[in-house]
Amino acid sequence: MLHMLFWHTVLGVDLVAACRVFVQVGERGSFTLGAEAARVPQSVASRRVAALEEHFGERLFDRSTRRAALTPFGRDMLPSAKRLVQLAEALEYHAEQAKLRPLGLAVPETCSVRHLAMLDAAARDKDTVLDFRSAGPAERAQLLRSREVRAALLAVPPADADWTVPLGVASPTDHGTAPLHLESLRPGRAQRSFRRIWIQPEDDVPHIRDRVEQTGHRVALVPAQIAVAASLTAAVAATMRADDFLLCSAAQADELGLGWRRLAGAPVARGYSVSAVTGDDAERVRAGFREQVARALGTPTDGKERA
Repeated sequence: MLHMLFWHTVLGVDLVAACRVFVQVGERGSFTLGAEAARVPQSVASRRVAALEEHFGERLFDRSTRRAALTPFGRDMLPSAKRLVQLAEALEYHAEQAKLRPLGLAVPETCSVRHLAMLDAAARDKDTVLDFRSAGPAERAQLLRSREVRAALLAVPPADADWTVPLGVASPTDHGTAPLHLESLRPGRAQRSFRRIWIQPEDDVPHIRDRVEQTGHRVALVPAQIAVAASLTAAVAATMRADDFLLCSAAQADELGLGWRRLAGAPVARGYSVSAVTGDDAERVRAGFREQVARALGTPTDGKERA
């Protein structure tokens, strides 16, 4: 009988709605009480029962009495009608639960808790529950391949990205606003020490690391001046200890309390695209929460780099 839920109507009336009224009236022996229990006007309840009777070709209630007394046919049909209503209610409940099943989303470890919380709140407003997994670039891709998450924000070249995050350099003492020219870091012949640019794990990807290293090589920096840190914490600690530079976004520099400057020359930027097990999940993140994802990634809100 469940297939009737999808394929049949009773003279234009939903079969489940008609059976719901039939069950409520039949159990209470009253159209008034049954309509109230089904939360419909009594006139609507009467029409739905009449349509159901016409559909079956038999009377469900004996109209010769003042009470809504079931006919023998009505008593036979009541258990099946009740099962149909229960199945329909169970189906609706499971549909609501399925919509609340968390969408696992792998995100960069550089995302701030505050902006992830804002993304989560925006998603819940659209009946989507996100389950964040913070991880590095390679791990995010692996989490998606193994289907431990349903979607991931993957690191890609800016040309292929849904979101881009301009990068510059930050330090605890250098609060200038002019772009930093890497050649200004070139050590003199007699210099024994030099300032490094630390690359954090999130940016240890070819389209960022190689670009910075190649630029450093062109301006004759010492190879050790461009270094990849084992962790963000290690990179920030080295920056603070030796007054080095951290390659990062303006938003991340603000969060860490560091001064930030753009890099002179060709821009360097993180690129992110959303990839998912299904196209629907990818589009839900890409189109449904574009602004909130951008904030979480550190994309400038006005679409421009900070001066």
